[in-house]
Amino acid sequence: MSQSRLTPDEWQETARLVSLDEADFPAGRHAFHREELMNFIEQDTQSAARATAPTPAAPARRRRFIRPLIVIPAAACSLAVIAAGVLVFTGSGGSDGSPLAGPALTTQVGVGTAQGLPQLLNQISLTAAKSPAATVRAGQYVYIESQVGTTYEKTVGDKTTVVGDRIHRRQTWRSTDGAKGWLIDPAVSPPGGETIDPVNEKGEIEPARLGSPSYDYLATLTTDPDALLAKIYKETEGQGNSPDQQAFTTIGDLLSESMPPADLSVALFKTAAKIPGVVLVKDAVDAAGRHGVAVARLDETSGARTEWIFDAKTYTYLGERTIQVRPHGGDSGKIEPGTILFTSAITVRQAVDEMKQLPSSAA
Repeated sequence: MSQSRLTPDEWQETARLVSLDEADFPAGRHAFHREELMNFIEQDTQSAARATAPTPAAPARRRRFIRPLIVIPAAACSLAVIAAGVLVFTGSGGSDGSPLAGPALTTQVGVGTAQGLPQLLNQISLTAAKSPAATVRAGQYVYIESQVGTTYEKTVGDKTTVVGDRIHRRQTWRSTDGAKGWLIDPAVSPPGGETIDPVNEKGEIEPARLGSPSYDYLATLTTDPDALLAKIYKETEGQGNSPDQQAFTTIGDLLSESMPPADLSVALFKTAAKIPGVVLVKDAVDAAGRHGVAVARLDETSGARTEWIFDAKTYTYLGERTIQVRPHGGDSGKIEPGTILFTSAITVRQAVDEMKQLPSSAA
């Protein structure tokens, strides 16, 4: 196949596949393009620098992202494999003292292709249309449990390393109107969790929007794919690395940590089909080690590809991951192809009556 007939995603990946072995990437395989990564590199981890300097040290830059990874002891050897060599930890592990600190996650980069994408999205849409409607009453909370993990750059002083948060349990509760929420994620929240109420600096509750949707808000969105895509482009203007990539990211966020009505889910998949550069990846693995087929898009600015993973037989949504595809990723240029920047696996999605209440499926 000539390069002129390949999408940018396909051409770049095919080129890199030749050099994976040359770069001595480990065999094997949890959400996260450069824009997201840098938006959340906010949490200071100064302990390592403080131990070696008498004066206040430059803060360690670390991503603060509210999504999840599978717990593996940090003392495990430099290679830890999950699900028969699918998810791989490499390196010597984190050094900031965090109980989740670990080495980077890596994977083999699969080839993305436009061939078969319309048929896949059609099957996914049909599955969503036939799915039983979720029963959520006013005053309830949408509970979502997942497994998540990340790889990110950490800078202490003038030294930058690539480290990760090992896969772990993440739990969120959000009221149907979006006014109240709770998060338990040991990578980003204190023990016992923290509130995630959408309150601004004036103490006012921010209204739900595409970037921070509530269950009630999702029910108001149009289900016409053209109108929905136009709304997404308009409301995310200026965000992300490109309008198309931000539209794809926005839809992915609506599919992951929320509970969209079935008719909206159908519309979201049909809308994704209209975004240029979207491809199919035949084999992708979520944070729980489940294999599936992915709908994906390469961010041409960061060189990272975000994948929505679906069961290859039932076409149900499993999770999401973002993989570095092109070399020299991140601000440091040290994030290499095959690095898993973010991975997730949705394990429970259900309505409950009280904040912090667990459904029977999650107890």
